[in-house]
Amino acid sequence: MSEEMIKETMPDGRMVLCGSNAYEKKYYLNPAFANLPDAVKEELRILCVLFTEEAGGVFLITFEEDGSVSLETEAAEEDILYDEITAGLLVGEVRRHRQDLFEQLQMFYKIFVLKEAL
Repeated sequence: MSEEMIKETMPDGRMVLCGSNAYEKKYYLNPAFANLPDAVKEELRILCVLFTEEAGGVFLITFEEDGSVSLETEAAEEDILYDEITAGLLVGEVRRHRQDLFEQLQMFYKIFVLKEAL
């Protein structure tokens, strides 16, 4: 990922978990989450890469300050092949089909990063 498009902690306080970039053909996993189970890391990699292969642009999975999981997609201004509607529909589909994964990631983040007692 290019430094301009992805940072581990974003200016608004959100933390990047992982993402993929169709322009650079790269996948990124925040090293702070290297202790996630290998199966989860592989599922995230496949999810992100398949998303950008289908929709293009950049796809990020981030944690909000409260620990909730956000899915984001964006494209370069000059990318005429990127379809915002398709990307938006795909985000909704991913959220529905991977709801259990995102709930588990949210719990992981709240316990191990935010140090909240559940």
